[in-house]
Amino acid sequence: MGNSKSGALSKELLEDLKSNTKYNEAELCVWYQSFLKECPTGRITKEQFEGIYASFFPNADPTEYARHVFRSFDTNADGQLDFKEYIVALHLTSGGKTLQKLEWAFALYDVDGNGTISKNEIQEIVKSIFNMIPEEDQNDLPEDENTPDKRADKVWDFFGKKEDGNFDCVEFCKCDTMRSSGMRDF
Repeated sequence: MGNSKSGALSKELLEDLKSNTKYNEAELCVWYQSFLKECPTGRITKEQFEGIYASFFPNADPTEYARHVFRSFDTNADGQLDFKEYIVALHLTSGGKTLQKLEWAFALYDVDGNGTISKNEIQEIVKSIFNMIPEEDQNDLPEDENTPDKRADKVWDFFGKKEDGNFDCVEFCKCDTMRSSGMRDF
C-alpha cells in the first residue's frame, strides 16, 4: 500500500510515515527515491538484506543475525521489506522512542513469534550476534560475557526467570532498568 513504483509516495503513506517517524515530507521523498534506485521493484528481499549486512561485516558471519533483524522488520511477514517497513526500521534504529525500540527488540528476540521470549530464543539471538564479533574482540569482553552462553545467561538472569520460564512484551518493556539503561545491554 502506497509503495507504487511510479516514483511518488502516496499521500496516505506519506502522512502515515510523517506521523510515525521523525522524518519530514522532504526527507521521506528523498529516502523514497534512493530506495527505488537501489530496489527498483520497491521491495528488499531477505537475500538482499543479508548482502547489505555482509558488506558491513566482511570479516564475520552476519547471516543469522541479518535473518533475525529482517524477520523483525518484515511486519507483514511477506518475505520482503517495502518502503514503509524500511523507513520504520530506519527510524527505530536511528533514534526512535525508547518504547518503540523495546518493542522492536522484543520482536527480534521472539524468534518463533508466539508473543513470549524463552531462554532458547535469547541464546539463539546472542549466538547470532557473537558470529559478527571477531574472535580476538570476543577475548576482550568481560569474563562474565565473553562467550555466547555466558552472555545469554546474563541476559536471562536479568529478568529473574527460571530455566523453563518466559516473558511477554509487556514484562519486557516495563522493566525499569532496561528503560533507564537505554537498552545498551541488549
